[in-house]
Amino acid sequence: MWIEALDLMLQKLSKSLDLSKVTAVSGSGQQHGSVYWKKGSATILSSLDPKKPLVDQFGDAFSTKESPVWMDSSTTAQCREIEKAVGGALELSKLTGSRGYERFTGPQIRKLFQTQPGVYDNTERISVVSSFMASLLIGAYACIDETDAAGMNLMDIRQRVWSKIVLEATAPSLEEKLGKLAPAHAVAGCIAPYFVERFHFNKNCLVVQWSGDNPNSLAGLTLSTSGDLAISLGTSDTVFGITDDPEPRLEGHVFPNPVDTKGYMIMLVYKNASLTREDVRNRCAEKSWDVFNKYLQQTPPLNGGKMGFYYKEHEILPPLPVGFHRYILENFKGETLDGVNEVEVKEFDPPYEVRALVEGQFLSMRGHAERFGLPSPPRRIIATGGASANQTILSCLASIYGCDIYTVQRPDSASLGAALRAAHGYLCSKKGSFVPISNMYKDKLEKTSLSCKLAVTAGDQQLVSKYAVMMKKRLEIENRLVEKLGRR
Repeated sequence: MWIEALDLMLQKLSKSLDLSKVTAVSGSGQQHGSVYWKKGSATILSSLDPKKPLVDQFGDAFSTKESPVWMDSSTTAQCREIEKAVGGALELSKLTGSRGYERFTGPQIRKLFQTQPGVYDNTERISVVSSFMASLLIGAYACIDETDAAGMNLMDIRQRVWSKIVLEATAPSLEEKLGKLAPAHAVAGCIAPYFVERFHFNKNCLVVQWSGDNPNSLAGLTLSTSGDLAISLGTSDTVFGITDDPEPRLEGHVFPNPVDTKGYMIMLVYKNASLTREDVRNRCAEKSWDVFNKYLQQTPPLNGGKMGFYYKEHEILPPLPVGFHRYILENFKGETLDGVNEVEVKEFDPPYEVRALVEGQFLSMRGHAERFGLPSPPRRIIATGGASANQTILSCLASIYGCDIYTVQRPDSASLGAALRAAHGYLCSKKGSFVPISNMYKDKLEKTSLSCKLAVTAGDQQLVSKYAVMMKKRLEIENRLVEKLGRR
């Protein structure tokens, strides 16, 4: 299906663009998907017939027709086995950037080895989606890039090499099936003759390492400096940050920075996002965003000590089941937690319910980001996703984080990031060494679609400090909820 999609896309592009002018190409692949090449498939890759569509030439190239993707949740047993082999979930997180996750590629490979050993033995190379697509373009097996490899539970994120202990805990002879790793800015190879003859690419066109959709989004949002933070407010809420010294934990993920050779990218994902905001809007604000915003504006910051936890879906961060938990912080003034008691209640008045939801979501983001070693306050926040169009919600975000909030002009940050990374890889190749990606658009951002617009200025710093005290209390209550109800 992916091969046919590439065929169709290139046919359409070749009718509207002169592909001979393309100097470099890279791409964005859905993270955590994996492809299993059958023994002997390298020959198929290297001998493609330009007179035939791609899809007609790969019918016998794969040891299994199915690709596990991020929606796979069937590998819980394998996650626990790999965690146990390295000394526990936290040790695996410190080593690979994440605890064992069902959607990650390592546990999926282990399950394939355990349940279909014949398929595993007949596999010559294992690609992730990004390296699979790059392999098609260069006509040979492409390396997995270091950033996407961090979404596999298999790579030592500090050393940026495959972890021997995790490989041994996953499946035998795995390293030779995975191949070598490559930096995200590296050139995978020149485009294969097939694409030169069939679609008229320039034979010198470089194929820069493809990477995952999340790392590409970071590149597309022009996050390149330690202290940058991006928050996507959509169906799921996602926090992207850059740091030089991450502190991996049981929740969230650490990847190598896709546009740097030393730094790291932090990613935190929340399931209860826009749909939960819509649920509270429908219940408490007459199904109207105008009423929702009016309630936010008329209630005081800190919400009179009213705090809520709203989980319409099973939450990832923290790992809590469906449920709603509301508390009133008695004697809370924002200066200290001394003498503050929380009292659980069944409901809030609608305006306070709205503010408790929004403040709670952003306090959780800030608390978990700081736990991961991200600076507070950030240098700036770039907000994207549907709710980033809501100025009232962004004002609340600025009050809690204490920094300026920017919004972006373009919604397609993953594909845009891939294009930027293609240009970046080309520049690094021409120079013969790594150059910062910011060099490409330094002092030019305002003239491009990459420019960010200042949406809200930083909140009052005294209020930011009070929110820090409230955040500490929220994390205390959250920890108790996890101990009592948490899903393990």
